[in-house]
Amino acid sequence: MKNSLIKSILATSALGFLSAIPLAATAQVVKVDGSSTVFPITEGVAEDFQKANKGYKVTVGVSGTGGGFKKFCRDEIDVADASRPITLKEMEICKAAGIEYFELPVAFDALTVVINPKNTWLKEATVAELKAVWEPASQGKVLRWNQVNPAWPDQPMKLFGAGSDSGTFEYFTEAIVGKAKSSRGDFTASEDDNVLVQGVAGDVNAMGYFGYAYYAENTAKLKALPIIAAPGKPAVAPSAAAVENGSYQPLSRPIFIYVKAKSLAKPEVKKFIDFYMEHGGKMANEVKYVALPAAVYKSNLKHIADGKKGTVFGGKNEIGVSIEELVKREAKN
Repeated sequence: MKNSLIKSILATSALGFLSAIPLAATAQVVKVDGSSTVFPITEGVAEDFQKANKGYKVTVGVSGTGGGFKKFCRDEIDVADASRPITLKEMEICKAAGIEYFELPVAFDALTVVINPKNTWLKEATVAELKAVWEPASQGKVLRWNQVNPAWPDQPMKLFGAGSDSGTFEYFTEAIVGKAKSSRGDFTASEDDNVLVQGVAGDVNAMGYFGYAYYAENTAKLKALPIIAAPGKPAVAPSAAAVENGSYQPLSRPIFIYVKAKSLAKPEVKKFIDFYMEHGGKMANEVKYVALPAAVYKSNLKHIADGKKGTVFGGKNEIGVSIEELVKREAKN
């Protein structure tokens, strides 16, 4: 009798334990992955969302824009952070997998070229000089600063840049070199921008590039390099004002989240996206990006409500798109 009672108690406890498992295992989770540039906004919004909505969990990974789209088109995540528009190839892969999506611009970034603060000789750089530093033909050949500009010192270059799965890598190479993913390969590459920050901060002869938020977090360790877009143009340093007035070219760019249409059928995802569009602009400013006009966040939600799926960028980067142009384009969509 005693043994059967113990067995009964154990069985009841086990059932209770097992019945509790689904509650934890099926917690309402929103899965996000992708761009390290967009990460500070999404992570900040996710933290605030979870505080305001108990029982919801948002996981935010950083595998680069390209890595995020791979997971997105494999149906592994609900939302992709992207520092560039979806490409034609990614569109085709998603289409083949039956993945439909909404493209939601969330902020503007001043993609920033950084140098070590102890560097006293590099005051500004032209796009042509940056091309000479980063183009494929420079690999193994242009190794010292005076090879780019004779006025610069005979010192070795130490270069740090975004990894090949990064949207920042694609945008920077297209804007500076003239072709996406066209870059020398003999530099320290990482999808983790903090690795790049530490690299540039640790060497007086270093140069790197990444999203403005990572520079803004590390102004004591880094110096932003003003860019001369074309001959006769003034050197312009990255800033919110320069992005807003369109003078920071060609490295000013919109950044996005992409949400799967079928994921929006899940209440937790819809709730998170609504929250993101309400609070994302404020968070963008907090992490030192440039918030879009309120009308854009509202039109994002209207596009979802109206079922306007897809991209307005035709599967390619567009260098030099201004906030004003983006607003007009989104209004027409």
